[in-house]
Amino acid sequence: MKLGRRTFTAGLAASLASAGLGLGARPAAAQPYRGPNVIIIRFGGGVRRRETIDRTHTFAPFLRHELTKKGILIPDMRIASLQGVETSHAEGTLNILAGRYLAYRNLGTGFPAQHLEPTAPTLFEYLRKAYRIPAHRALLINGEDRPQEEFFTFGVHRHYGIAYRSETLSLYRFKLHKFRRQLERGEGTDEELAEAQKQLSELLKHDHRKLGPRQTPPVEAFWSRWQRYFGKSGFVNPRGDRLLTELAIRALKELRPRLMMVNYQDPDYVHWGNPSHYTRAIAVIDQELRRLVNAVELDEEYRDQTVFVIVPDCGRDSNPLMEVPYQHHFNSRSAHEIWALIFGPGIARGKTLDKVKDQTAIAATVGAIMGFRARGAEGDVLEDIFV
Repeated sequence: MKLGRRTFTAGLAASLASAGLGLGARPAAAQPYRGPNVIIIRFGGGVRRRETIDRTHTFAPFLRHELTKKGILIPDMRIASLQGVETSHAEGTLNILAGRYLAYRNLGTGFPAQHLEPTAPTLFEYLRKAYRIPAHRALLINGEDRPQEEFFTFGVHRHYGIAYRSETLSLYRFKLHKFRRQLERGEGTDEELAEAQKQLSELLKHDHRKLGPRQTPPVEAFWSRWQRYFGKSGFVNPRGDRLLTELAIRALKELRPRLMMVNYQDPDYVHWGNPSHYTRAIAVIDQELRRLVNAVELDEEYRDQTVFVIVPDCGRDSNPLMEVPYQHHFNSRSAHEIWALIFGPGIARGKTLDKVKDQTAIAATVGAIMGFRARGAEGDVLEDIFV
């Protein structure tokens, strides 16, 4: 089905009209989903506008000079300066997914043992409660260096929760699959099996929400195919943000997600002290964006039926007096300054929205695009982006 303006606008209207439905309204869980696919790109690791959307200084030329022609750029999006709001990766990701600030509780004891649990529904839950979509078609693609974000697949709101969770694809999840299968099949010597049990136990220590090592059968089958192709050593498959693109493209082919979030992260390697780690990582994300957009455009079921929403988790500061010049942990003004780019069916093309917008508007807007209302979102729908 091609998505024309009439189809898209009808879905948007239905979403906004649902604001009046109370909790006692007839549930829509039996409804099939016929709206557009949505891919959310967390342009992550914290990035500044200068190195991303500034025409002259960008390290992301595909994003700035090509993708902006396809949609609408929001150059002045911000993370609100409120008491307790942190400009960091996990918090920014939850701002995007829940559309609320401070919508989490910390199950850990502080950095690096921070374990945030969403206390508000996520976009995955809203979608799966509204429509008949299985968990493996609502996907979070996560990086190996931020394991706590594996578990941002559902909140603890009493009307949503684990029954409406998404699935996660990550190297962490593959390792859980690999070691569990090895132990179940008894593959290896006694020493190798003991090491596999040790590795599995260590991995499960990250599972502060006690979800266990198993995923749904379609995802377990995905990992079996992954292992047949790349092996189990970890030396063959891509790593870093290139790994996330590989997972996302294979998911498009094999799992056919309707909503997918890709958590790019490598610009945060700047904390090692070398600014080139930051700028090089932005260039890599830009290259991976091209791969992902091309994969969508080559797939008949996704081409012209997929909306991309690209938004950073947080911004960054540049302080030349510090040993590591690019920071975000000091809650500076520029750490609150981000941007967004949205393109796809029903979205204005080649335009710039010269208005200040808030990061929490992303969840409300994704809901409007997909035909549900993110009731807990604090931000407003970005109505100016629609044609």
